[in-house]
Amino acid sequence: MTRLSAGYIHVYTGDGKGKTCAALGLALRASGHGMQTYIGQFMKGTRYGELEALKGNPYITIEQYGGVRCIRKEEVTREHIDQALAGLERAREEMLSGRYDIVVLDEVNVAIWFGLLTVEEVLAFLEQRPANVELILTGRRAPVELIVRADLVTEMIEVKHYYQQGLSARNGIER
Repeated sequence: MTRLSAGYIHVYTGDGKGKTCAALGLALRASGHGMQTYIGQFMKGTRYGELEALKGNPYITIEQYGGVRCIRKEEVTREHIDQALAGLERAREEMLSGRYDIVVLDEVNVAIWFGLLTVEEVLAFLEQRPANVELILTGRRAPVELIVRADLVTEMIEVKHYYQQGLSARNGIER
């Protein structure tokens, strides 16, 4: 089993496709080295392909913090905020447990943009990160404060997307 001597903070952001996939790919690669990854998915409560695909992987744990329906920014309720806050607390517990080498906060940037979490709450989470834990933050519209704090930032840029032709999200490709 490989343990990290030093962990870093990654931000995967931008309007292009691939942010969650990049985080899942990193988790999969790390599992090949016996490393443990915890993935907390904000604003997600429906079945995504990664839940089934990783179900038997003893190195990757995924939990969702969201409702079964996608919401728009103007539909945010106190319940949505409470789900996100409970999710951040759950991820904090797992990050501090000593069991995980990598912690992924999937769609946390969108949760901030929607007002479910504050930048300050997420920055406080980052400050509690043990030195040997790699932390991955995904989602569009990453706040500048997280970009400044991160060690690695990747922006996915949409050049062309078939959504523009009216295609919906497809099982196995987008969900």
